[in-house]
Amino acid sequence: MTRLGQGVDATGALHDDAIARVVAVLAEYRAAIDALRAERTVAVLTSAVRDAANGQAFAARVRDEFGLDAHTIPGGEEARLTFLGATSERPAGAPEPVVVIDIGGGSTEYVVGAGGELLFHVSTQSGAVRQTERHLHSDPPARDELDALRADVRSTIAAEVPAEVRERTRAAIAVAGTPTSLAAIDQELEPYDPTRVHGYVLTLERVREALERLAAMTDEERRHVPGLHPARAPTIVAGTVHLVEALEAFNLGSTEVSEHDILRGAALEAVHRAI
Repeated sequence: MTRLGQGVDATGALHDDAIARVVAVLAEYRAAIDALRAERTVAVLTSAVRDAANGQAFAARVRDEFGLDAHTIPGGEEARLTFLGATSERPAGAPEPVVVIDIGGGSTEYVVGAGGELLFHVSTQSGAVRQTERHLHSDPPARDELDALRADVRSTIAAEVPAEVRERTRAAIAVAGTPTSLAAIDQELEPYDPTRVHGYVLTLERVREALERLAAMTDEERRHVPGLHPARAPTIVAGTVHLVEALEAFNLGSTEVSEHDILRGAALEAVHRAI
């Protein structure tokens, strides 16, 4: 959890501290890649790098310093790979169309598909880090800040996801750190157990309850919530707002939580191209 998008919304550039955090993680990844003797690596750079003035320079550093074939992918490609990963094990006969909700730091993707085919996708400029920095300045967040945040997310979905797309969607899969954290919180998982998170069904009612509980806490209090990694404490409220507003906008009472997202999609794509 490196928060590469720190400050990008305000400054238009990747922050030195965020870059340092990513570089430290990539050094560990490079060591693991070498130890496992991987023959090929795939690295994708998304919203924060797309939006940052120094994004291309950062991508070049990733390639040169760590030998990773890093590509900055557009929002449409991000959506496609996320949908591929999230639905790769979806059983036949499951309700469709299904929306995959990918709540990132700087963007949130809404990808609707059926029968393995994409019907609609959009990458919005609204994410857990971006909207935290834009709206939440008190600790705990003030009610007017939360109201402004919710209105911002709600208007973004209404403007960028057509009503007819939302109305015909029958199910949801939520991926990335917000929903997986909420699934862990709902089960009070200590330590985190991906086998109990993957496939877990979160109801809208439980997500609303989590939002009320988390928004009433200080950042320090959230860091001690069972199931929530401390590093996610500063942005979990904004992330949870995104999930509540998404489920309400699509008129869905629950979502399946998936550990499979863009990473799995990129891996499956790499295997397919290699065959």
